[in-house]
Amino acid sequence: MDFSFSDDQDSIRDLVKQVLGDIVTDDSLKALAKDGKWFHQRAWQQLADSEMLGLAIPEEHGGAGMGLTELCLLLHQVGRTVAPIPALSTLVAAALPLAEFGTSEQKNRFLGGIAQGRVIIGAALVDLGSRNPMKPSAVATLVGDRWSVTGRFSNVAYADLADRIVVPARTDDGAAMVLLVDPKTKGVRLGEQRGTNGEPLWLLELDDAAVSSDDVLGTTDNGMQVLRYLVDRTSLGICAIELGIAEQALFMTAQYAGERKQFGVPIATFQGVTQRVGDAYIDVQAMKSSMWQACWRLDRGLDADKELSVAKFWASEAGARVVAAAQHVHGGMGFDRDYPLYRYFMTSKLLEFTLGGAHESLARLAKLITA
Repeated sequence: MDFSFSDDQDSIRDLVKQVLGDIVTDDSLKALAKDGKWFHQRAWQQLADSEMLGLAIPEEHGGAGMGLTELCLLLHQVGRTVAPIPALSTLVAAALPLAEFGTSEQKNRFLGGIAQGRVIIGAALVDLGSRNPMKPSAVATLVGDRWSVTGRFSNVAYADLADRIVVPARTDDGAAMVLLVDPKTKGVRLGEQRGTNGEPLWLLELDDAAVSSDDVLGTTDNGMQVLRYLVDRTSLGICAIELGIAEQALFMTAQYAGERKQFGVPIATFQGVTQRVGDAYIDVQAMKSSMWQACWRLDRGLDADKELSVAKFWASEAGARVVAAAQHVHGGMGFDRDYPLYRYFMTSKLLEFTLGGAHESLARLAKLITA
């Protein structure tokens, strides 16, 4: 495989890196926390103004008409800056399925607003009644020309700001479907939660919540295809963000080890530290190659089930090892909240188990190999 990028892709990566690097700083994140806020609205809007939010949105709907590779380049930089923006839910879990399966009315209603930074869409992917994202426990019943949805979901990010929330469900006869639920409609309740990284999350409870037929993504006939498309690309997005987190944590660790002195010499000269950082480098390379391989296959419409399982395993397993090594080499500094490393550790832990951790990814891979 050729992992080199085109000139356009290099330009996209460099522009996103510049935008997020200039705006999502340690000082700006501390200022947000001091004000009791999480969403870095300025960074989100600057990405919109730079035409980066519409990278994978079709040109006729205000986007650039590019693909998963370009979007993963953006998500990678989101990870490197741990930018608190709804990139995963809005740009991946919502915009990609909308562009692929949405009606013309749905595309006109949402995609242009997403590209301009005006529309935020959440994603309910942690089903409290099912550990398998492909087997939703929420039930949708057709009542007249509307659907009535009942179910409970945890860890829904940006639900309080979202115009819609992507919700997987099943019909009374067991068919899968994906709905765009209005969080302000009757029958929807939001309960406050908090992620390991301090991110405001929401418990989403649906009790006969009414959903218009215009807010069904795809049909009951292809609902499983829509759900698979959504879950696969969201899993890939998690891997891209985790790669960015691990790379930046490793960079910070190598820099710290070269500057921190003990017994009059940098700790980077100690064999134990060198081995630990070297192992972390190998882990990052495994995360990188597996993520881009899965991305390459998905971007070309090829079967990528095995590659996604491998990539998610490395993102969870190796990602956890890298941020743990970073914490250990930093010592007490790694746990000091005046020093930014803790954000990388805590965000990595939040993503590690989303849509399945290392053991679940290996179990999926085993089933695929033995099938």
